[in-house]
Amino acid sequence: MPLGDRSSARPCRTVTGVSERFDVLTPEERSTGVAVALASLARGEIVVAPTDTVYGIACDAFTHTAVAALLAAKGRGRDMPVPVLVGTLATFRAITATRGAYGDRLVEALWPGPLTLVCTEQRSLRWDLGEGGGTVAVRMPDHELMLELLVKHGPLAVTSANRSGEPAATTCDDAERQLGTSVHVYLDGGDAPSAVASTIVDLTASTPRVLRVGAVPVERLREIVPDLEVDE
Repeated sequence: MPLGDRSSARPCRTVTGVSERFDVLTPEERSTGVAVALASLARGEIVVAPTDTVYGIACDAFTHTAVAALLAAKGRGRDMPVPVLVGTLATFRAITATRGAYGDRLVEALWPGPLTLVCTEQRSLRWDLGEGGGTVAVRMPDHELMLELLVKHGPLAVTSANRSGEPAATTCDDAERQLGTSVHVYLDGGDAPSAVASTIVDLTASTPRVLRVGAVPVERLREIVPDLEVDE
């Protein structure tokens, strides 16, 4: 189906605008939905798609206006910078300057998967994800559709598809109810695989520290990082 033919979309229409929604569990809508989503991301627009945890709200990581719009859609301030999802290890290494003593071991054992690593960012990067203080939170999701978007587009700024303070969206309907037409494209992949967010580990200090306990248990992390600290 040509990119411009979006007759299979299920539009969400309100007085403020139009969002497009695609059932990516069907081959026909998946192909069109991915193409429309990629075009939307390239224009600096916002897309909601499933990940291996909950639904995510995504935009191009290097488009400042897109990241600002994403934060506004969530009702979230710049003091909580947006994480970045990557589709390849080469991209992960390209956007991070240092990964600590355990970064490569954690990646080898647990990626793709629900583990977010906070690393120092490459200073040459021209992005603005919020007030990260020279750090970036990075993850490679274990989800075929999201990985396809990441490989074809490049790194995306992605966070949970919900308004700040509200429960994370585990269905496309949940995300649409909360975010409405602030999102340009919704990719509906059915129920999210997990309602549990990723575990976050900070690799920027001499000893890795768990900032948020999530889908990867601390016991599993300690098999790789024996001296791991946990932020209470």
